[in-house]
Amino acid sequence: MTGIPQLGAEAMARALGPAAAADALAAALRGGLDPEGCPPRSAIGVPGGGELLLMPAASGAYAGVKIAGVAPGNPARGLPRITGSYLLLDGPTLRPLALLDGAALTSLRTPAVSALALRHLAPAGRPLRLVLFGSGPQAYGHLEATRAERELEQVVVVARNREGAERLVAHARGQGLPARTGGPGDVADADLVVCCTTAREPLFDGRLVRPGAVVAAVGSHEPAARETDTALVRRAAVYVESRAAALREAGDLLVPEAEGAIGPGHITGTLADLVAGRLPGGGERGCPQLFKSVGMAWEDLAVAVALYEAAEV
Repeated sequence: MTGIPQLGAEAMARALGPAAAADALAAALRGGLDPEGCPPRSAIGVPGGGELLLMPAASGAYAGVKIAGVAPGNPARGLPRITGSYLLLDGPTLRPLALLDGAALTSLRTPAVSALALRHLAPAGRPLRLVLFGSGPQAYGHLEATRAERELEQVVVVARNREGAERLVAHARGQGLPARTGGPGDVADADLVVCCTTAREPLFDGRLVRPGAVVAAVGSHEPAARETDTALVRRAAVYVESRAAALREAGDLLVPEAEGAIGPGHITGTLADLVAGRLPGGGERGCPQLFKSVGMAWEDLAVAVALYEAAEV
């Protein structure tokens, strides 16, 4: 692939922010892209407990594939947990156009997906209280993405890594936001709860979440792992990127279904429904609203195309 233009993390950050990336996702959906037809990711285990993911997609004038690695042991080595590359191709000829930093793409794409959901679900017209679970790259990205969509009154960071939580709080304060560390019980006063962790068990008591509050859970795409509990899922209006993907990969929904607490018809709507305005008023207000993301290949493609075009490679 000698001679193929490359986009690194710094160039990508200069080219596109989370709001513009969310716009690209919305444009893809309005253009007729159907997430239900997106091919499932391929995953294989690798030595050391890691996972190798292959995520291809094609739409319109472009195609692309992300090769991503998830290496749980990397943070202890001083290395990123998520690695990988994204190869963007011309659709009709499949000629390689650019090679993008896959980890940086994921760090932009995932918050952008959440931003698009919050754009339609989060209360508007007043500053909101955010409880943010996690202190890694996705937590920073989600803070930026949430700020791009709504004014924040307060940020509460909840993380196992105390030093990491304090660094994120300092970062938020540096952005002019009132911020502090907190605990799971802080969800009781939250307007927004964002979960971007590696947790395999629920992070908080879902009974505490107020009606009208919005929870975004993005940390897992494994059927047995979840960040939210059955109590929240059972009482919430649930939104997903794709019904097929959620019922294949979203442990937050599959575990309660296995328990008999909900059925497959419990999903209220999809991101495409929200963007198209097929759900009056955006969503339910008499109960919590849960957006569960597993990450999909069409999202990587839409954001990669926007980056490629914005960077004028």
